[in-house]
Amino acid sequence: MDPIINFMNDIFWGYVLIYGLLAVGVYFTLRLGFIQIRHFPEYFRVVKGSRGGDKAGISPLQALTVSLASRVGTGNLAGVAVALTLGGPGAIFWMWMVAIVGMATAYAESTLAQLYKIRNDEGQYRGGPAFYMSHGLGLPWLGAIFSLSLILAYGLIFNAVQANSIADAVEAAFGYDKLWIGIGLAAISAVVIFGGIRSIANVAEIVVPFMAVAYLAVAIYVLAVHITEVPATLWLIVKSAFGFQEAAGGFAGGIAAAMLNGVKRGLFSNEAGMGSAPNIAAVATPDPHHPSSQGLVQGLGVFIDTLVICTATALMILLSGIYTPGQDVTGTELTQNALSAHIGDWGQYFVAIAIFFFAFTSIIGNYSYAENAMTFLGAGNRIWLSILKIGLLAMVVWGSLVKVETVFNTADASMGLMASINLIAIVALSGTVVKLTRDYFRQKASGLEPRFDNDDYPELQGKIDGTIWTPVGDIEKQ
Repeated sequence: MDPIINFMNDIFWGYVLIYGLLAVGVYFTLRLGFIQIRHFPEYFRVVKGSRGGDKAGISPLQALTVSLASRVGTGNLAGVAVALTLGGPGAIFWMWMVAIVGMATAYAESTLAQLYKIRNDEGQYRGGPAFYMSHGLGLPWLGAIFSLSLILAYGLIFNAVQANSIADAVEAAFGYDKLWIGIGLAAISAVVIFGGIRSIANVAEIVVPFMAVAYLAVAIYVLAVHITEVPATLWLIVKSAFGFQEAAGGFAGGIAAAMLNGVKRGLFSNEAGMGSAPNIAAVATPDPHHPSSQGLVQGLGVFIDTLVICTATALMILLSGIYTPGQDVTGTELTQNALSAHIGDWGQYFVAIAIFFFAFTSIIGNYSYAENAMTFLGAGNRIWLSILKIGLLAMVVWGSLVKVETVFNTADASMGLMASINLIAIVALSGTVVKLTRDYFRQKASGLEPRFDNDDYPELQGKIDGTIWTPVGDIEKQ
């Protein structure tokens, strides 16, 4: 299988997704009139003013924190270090560019997920790319392929990758045996995921802000200590992106390497267009009660992941004095060494703890995506979901012990397939996204709180669950 899997990865990650995700991000940025720039304050307003979800869904804030739980993982620590090592400081600039256009893509896919969501047998909201492929495009078989790919990648294998990162970091920092680390991690994960998506949302709502604030607090301390060097460091990132720093910095890769590695790491980190975050976006009860409001919430997630957290990591590494372009030390080790240079020996412990929280929340966030895919496949009952949960926990224990390249490459190929399918679907449904966006901001401009009205969308009759989009007061009575 290795040659086939490697060939698929070469196609997906060497051509289709690197260029496709960027192209789709630019497409939605242009077609939506630079929504992420013109309406940037609205991305915050829809979260700040949101109320709790109804009994069928979670709140917009919870949906944001669960999506951040999956997005903000080891890529924000190790991935940024890899981008700097292989692409130089300029790679961070291209990560920023990917995030800016990705905010439009994330908005589009999560808006569609909200629009086409359904209620499961227990009356809970479920949805995601598979649902808008089936109901919006009339291609249920495409939704099935997407769902199977998502379950394999996010429900199983990626959780082994996260467990492996935790085991490596904790063993290096504290000396614990990897087997017991894996068992302990599986036990903690079980307590959360067996409580279902609402339990995951409740945990994420507490843990994600805590870990983000703690990490950013350290970053702010580092920036304050080196405040006079920050402007020069930011300028280094910008000029390196365009090849103006290669000779002086000793970096031989040039603009091509900076762009390639920045784009790759940016896409891996923020997941905009991958079709993952829309699965939790669909579970939320939007406030205002319009699909676009939840799309804006998820666009904010891309901003926080890359433009805030990844930038914090990059600046701490660049200001540490230990970074050399093209050096052998990379990944988690480079980040740990940088933090140790700033805050002493306990820097490695802090990184280990940060990786634990980042990777743990990724595990529970990934499960929430897989549960939606199981619902689409008609396997959303307790028996099938219990099998999925047991499989996930087994992968956590296994992943903490070994690295099997073929299995991880299979997950990459699976994610590449689901992302490629998702990009085609959201472009095909872009007309609906544009109409929803204009409707939302037209109501805002009129001084109204945006509300979705079924009667304004006769072309969607029979494709969406109209009972979900009744006035909010009627929903609360249901």
